[in-house]
Amino acid sequence: MTNIVVDRLDLKAAHELAPLIAASVQDRKRGAPRAPDQYYAELLLKDRTAKLLGARLDGRLVGYAVFFDLPDTMTGMRAGQLEDLFVIQDARGKKVGKALIDALTAEGARRSWEQIRWMVPEKPATARRFADHLAVNGGWLTYTVPLPRR
Repeated sequence: MTNIVVDRLDLKAAHELAPLIAASVQDRKRGAPRAPDQYYAELLLKDRTAKLLGARLDGRLVGYAVFFDLPDTMTGMRAGQLEDLFVIQDARGKKVGKALIDALTAEGARRSWEQIRWMVPEKPATARRFADHLAVNGGWLTYTVPLPRR
């Protein structure tokens, strides 16, 4: 039996998080594998608004979720925003993603969130299938406004 433990990630986890972020980008964009960037992982873990949950399978970091706590102007309450969820390929099908969602749901209950909004990428298709399995369409379309590079 595998043991999944989900907890908040702190700066000490940057060296474990960096390869997962690189694998996530590879999963979405294909092409040449990206090199793990520990500096970026440290920046993300130190971000003042983003929070990260990490999933460990038998002690190894195999997944993460990036989320935000936001105001919900429709209800006057708070809402969670699940910005990114990733599970490394060799840990998929072992309930790691579900464990991350369950932990975020518990976090939302503690924070009295009205809902969790989940940003799901169009690619890879496995991400959309996973979201369709665990959540309902929120009735929102996501658009990106490109900004000029400086």
